[in-house]
Amino acid sequence: MLDQKLQQKLQQKLSSQQIQVIKMLEIPTMMLEQRIKEEMEDNPALEVDEQFDEQIPEQNDHDDEETNEVNDDEFSIDDYFNEDEYSNYKFQDNNKSGDYEHKEIPFSVGNSFHENLQEQLGLLNLNKHELFVADFILGNIDEEGYLRRDLENISDDILFAHNVETSDEELQHILHLVQSLDPAGVGARNLQECLLLQITRRPKTATTVTATEILRNYYSEFTKRHYDKILHSLEIERDDLKDAIDEIMKLNPKPGNAYSDVLQKGTTQFIVPDFTIEDHNGKLSVHLHSRNEPELHVSKSYIDMYTQYKKEESSSKSNKEAAQFIRQKIDAAKWFIDAIKQRKNTLLHTMQAIFEYQKAFFETGDEARLKPMILKDIAEIVGLDISTISRVANSKYVQTPYGIFQLKHFFSESMQTDTGEEVSSREIKAILQENIENENKQNPFTDEQLAEILKDKGYIIARRTVAKYREQLGIPVGRLRKEV
Repeated sequence: MLDQKLQQKLQQKLSSQQIQVIKMLEIPTMMLEQRIKEEMEDNPALEVDEQFDEQIPEQNDHDDEETNEVNDDEFSIDDYFNEDEYSNYKFQDNNKSGDYEHKEIPFSVGNSFHENLQEQLGLLNLNKHELFVADFILGNIDEEGYLRRDLENISDDILFAHNVETSDEELQHILHLVQSLDPAGVGARNLQECLLLQITRRPKTATTVTATEILRNYYSEFTKRHYDKILHSLEIERDDLKDAIDEIMKLNPKPGNAYSDVLQKGTTQFIVPDFTIEDHNGKLSVHLHSRNEPELHVSKSYIDMYTQYKKEESSSKSNKEAAQFIRQKIDAAKWFIDAIKQRKNTLLHTMQAIFEYQKAFFETGDEARLKPMILKDIAEIVGLDISTISRVANSKYVQTPYGIFQLKHFFSESMQTDTGEEVSSREIKAILQENIENENKQNPFTDEQLAEILKDKGYIIARRTVAKYREQLGIPVGRLRKEV
């Protein structure tokens, strides 16, 4: 007996253009000029000289099938972004007053952690679909190097935001590839996995084998310092255990931070902020820096060449091939111009949303006025997925009247006081740091005691949340802060 059922499946064929449109959002201002130069070197149909608005001749209805295939591939921004994501918004970059004078303030920074990962990703032998999924996973890796979101949620995001279907097996495989990138430990979903990813890359010795066994099978005992249980289970000498623990202590619990530290000590390059917030007679306004973005247009000579070869394509095969080649270059130039415009519009709208959300801070410069704000808040406002907002926040800077900030500075979790008032996790971290700095170093506070201190001040949070905030501040547990 045949069993028939109807199944609906959402799929989207990803092109290299789609992937590059997504990547375009990540490019900081300092790198945009170089990206445009590279495109112009590859495509002579793209020019930055005098403005030219002549329309490209339309294909005739009687064009042959092969030529129509070229025309069907013509870039349209609607092909790469859902209309619903943008239909409710008007994107403007003409919000500069007539006497607006842009002031560049150089800011020293190296390649970001995520940019380094993306460069490595390009060296892997991945097809277009795999590259898209891997890049999406990178967008969800935080600055410490961890993948904090479940693969199931990432799969849902890819499906709903991009109509691309993935399987659990495929996500696990691609995550494994991401975890093979440097620095070792990147892409881990928890501390145990992070340490295991690092120790397995170490040269195989008796000590690293023991350390791997401890991390894989006796991690709980290790974190609780139940060393006698480990000695008994592994049947090893105490010196061997000490060597293995010393090896583990050399590992980095925050691989992303380590990369940032190297950049700060090494060679840096100067950039200008991607955005500026300026005060004009008490009224603040957001500007997208575009000095490194020349005016682009399609080459008139290439359009003229295409028109000529199109008229003569029936006379020879070479003329037909030349017309098709020129058309492809013109279409690629149009796509690039539209992609640059889309980047500008999306970045400006994202920054405008952050500005409106944190307006109290931008008006005063008072860190205490920063509201709790997570990536999802801005993603819902601008109609983009969380991973896209994460990429923008991790790679863009804004110049304010109070200094230069990376956009991720304005994001923080929210908590509630005992009166129901919503406060930023940054405020709670400041209280934690102050109490730890002033504690008795011979008898430092435990996380439970810190939770009680916060409770007395009206902040009701769990001990595990205190531990998380303490770790984010780079502060060790109480027993490791103890001084003789």
